[in-house]
Amino acid sequence: MTSAPGTTQASNSTPLTDLGRVWLDGSLVPIEQATVSVMDHGVLYGDGVFEGIRSYNGRVLKLKSHLDRFFESAKAIRMGLPYSADQLASAIRETLAANDRADGYIRLCATRGVGTMGLNPFLSPTPSVFIITCDIKLYPQELYDNGMKVITSSVIRNHPAALSPRIKSNNYLNNILAKIEAIDAGCLEAVMLNTQGNVAECTGDNIFIAKHGKLYTPPLHAGILEGITRNLVIDLAEGLGLEVVQTDLTQHDLYTADEMLLTGTAAEVIAVTEIDGRRIGYGENEGKPGPLTVKLNQAFRDMLAKGAPED
Repeated sequence: MTSAPGTTQASNSTPLTDLGRVWLDGSLVPIEQATVSVMDHGVLYGDGVFEGIRSYNGRVLKLKSHLDRFFESAKAIRMGLPYSADQLASAIRETLAANDRADGYIRLCATRGVGTMGLNPFLSPTPSVFIITCDIKLYPQELYDNGMKVITSSVIRNHPAALSPRIKSNNYLNNILAKIEAIDAGCLEAVMLNTQGNVAECTGDNIFIAKHGKLYTPPLHAGILEGITRNLVIDLAEGLGLEVVQTDLTQHDLYTADEMLLTGTAAEVIAVTEIDGRRIGYGENEGKPGPLTVKLNQAFRDMLAKGAPED
């Protein structure tokens, strides 16, 4: 893979041979045999849903919340899943055990299944479900230590009336185009605005800023995915006595923030220290991870050390 000039790539590419065994439609199979048909509507049209999940020391972080969202996404696109939540929870644990992973990333996917060349989803009667586990480090460690830079993308977030952002759809082309723009600019993330010009989210992460000792994050009506880690960080922040305000944010709010941070299952908690060439923060904290971000990151680590909550 060739990186854009000046881009630092994270080591998040897992060789195919290291992916081991994949759970596919009820069976564990070697990765080389884990295939779906070219007539699957997930391949032809991106018709499907997924979840990105993390396991820490053998405990699957917020497993119930992820499965609830997975089933809600499937229901929203009128896809009847052939497995129950309990069956998929067992399958996730089975896949982790088969690949000897106590810590790792889990990708749970459902595609519409084999159908015709037409769009009619009801001619694809049997969805295909698969689970992949792998190691992941979304960003290089130096960015977790020192903060990362981002840009504001010219790619607008999908209009929520066209496709609900609360559906975690297999079709990520909107996000991919913004990601390309970020890489071309020499960084690894991009802020996406919504159709009103307000801040929505990044290509794969939710956004928070700190200002005068409070945390602010875009509300659901801004067209964001309701992130599992976002909600977890809100709970952690409130447990630390921090006020969290869900409100519309503009680029100006980001440019003038005391701190900015991103959250996500793969990203965890990471500071943003520069946006569009402007350093975030003031005084001795300018261009550095801020104190609230450091505190939240530590709270996140402390929570994992006690045992990742699975509910």
